[in-house]
Amino acid sequence: AGKEIRFKMIVQLINIQEELKVPKSQRNTFGNYNYRNCEDILEAVKPLLAKYECVLTISDCIENIGSRYYVKATARLTNGKDNIEVTAYAREAETKKGMDDSQITGSTSSYARKYALNGLFAIDDTKDADTDEYTKKANTVSTSKPAEQEPPEPPASKPKIIKVNGNTKLLT
Repeated sequence: AGKEIRFKMIVQLINIQEELKVPKSQRNTFGNYNYRNCEDILEAVKPLLAKYECVLTISDCIENIGSRYYVKATARLTNGKDNIEVTAYAREAETKKGMDDSQITGSTSSYARKYALNGLFAIDDTKDADTDEYTKKANTVSTSKPAEQEPPEPPASKPKIIKVNGNTKLLT
């Protein structure tokens, strides 16, 4: 039963990733580029979370690595029985013109959260001009099983993934 629950969670995530569209609706006039922020991703994903009966939570913690502080953001998707987590890091700037310390931490948190959501929902920002704005460490996937393991191939009598009217479905 545990493998079937895990399999269902993966199918739910596949569906959300396939259907999620997050346009770059924000504009940086100084750098002359469009971008999406954390709030844009959250607004776009909420209807899909309801549709696929999942809950998304995001949390932060501050980590000191060497002499620098990093915000570690974790995006967690759950269906109530299983979950998938992705973490991302962003380094706090020592100073940023026009910002006090709490604003620096807040903007760094938003940045790390955006990249955790990008990792979870397979949103590609590699062409965004803001990818170099802060130093970020690698996105890492952390699930209830080691990330290196692929989901097991279901035997012929076990659940299968199929496409019906453009949606991925789980047959049991």
